[in-house]
Amino acid sequence: MKDVYLSIGTNMGERYDNLQQAIALLKQENNIELVRISSVYETAAVGYTDQADFLNIAVHLKTDLSSADMLSICQSIEQELGRVREFRWGPRIIDLDILLYNHENIETERLIVPHPRMYERAFVLVPLVEITSAPLDEQLEQAHRLLQQLDCEGVALWEHYDKPLTVN
Repeated sequence: MKDVYLSIGTNMGERYDNLQQAIALLKQENNIELVRISSVYETAAVGYTDQADFLNIAVHLKTDLSSADMLSICQSIEQELGRVREFRWGPRIIDLDILLYNHENIETERLIVPHPRMYERAFVLVPLVEITSAPLDEQLEQAHRLLQQLDCEGVALWEHYDKPLTVN
């Protein structure tokens, strides 16, 4: 089984419900085992800042799916939940990004892993670092190290992981 780390974010509609629905859809996949979900963080928008704040989480999965198949599942969940891509960094009902895939470096037309901007974004690294533990591979060690250097202003704990996302 391969270790996969996702970042999931939302800033439209019922944000917490959007996260719950995305997790529920991941759980329904036969080839995906949910290992851990981070706390929920509320974060200021990056890039295009004239929009509502986001709720963000990180998720650790185990799967035997290929990276291309995992990307297809993430995109189908986005589509099922109503994601519309109007412009880069714009508001979104849901966003599922593959951050890390089994300690691999992947560069295809559809997917780049590690995610190309993850090491620059506190809203990605804060929840990711929360759900990782030693021993760390090189990519996760870099995430831990770089988080120390980032300005984490605008990233606030919204709900602690002791109250994990649940699906009714």
